[in-house]
Amino acid sequence: MNWKDKRILIVEDDQLSSRFLTTVLRDSKADLLYAKNGIEAVDLVKQNGDLDLILMDVQLPGMSGNEAASKIRQFNERIPIIAQTAHAMSEDKDRSINSGCDDYITKPINISLLMDKISQYI
Repeated sequence: MNWKDKRILIVEDDQLSSRFLTTVLRDSKADLLYAKNGIEAVDLVKQNGDLDLILMDVQLPGMSGNEAASKIRQFNERIPIIAQTAHAMSEDKDRSINSGCDDYITKPINISLLMDKISQYI
């Protein structure tokens, strides 16, 4: 994958998960930005209107990923948001989609599935 001109926001409070995503995406050459919670994510999206995709952890301190997605949708309907969570129940997926996420992936993350999902949107 060559996403040299693409900007991806990784919203993840867990340092290990953040490092994992960084390692997985390193070879794609995408420009990666980071937020550790939903509030930071909303602020970063407001400041960076040229983002191409958001990888949004659902369980975040302060403001959940679903809440952040809902707030982002109030001012940006264009940017694709992929929710990522350890919860695999269908109602969890529905909750994320209904909050404004475009797609959903469960943890532990399957790398090829993640890359396929990102490719669909950027």
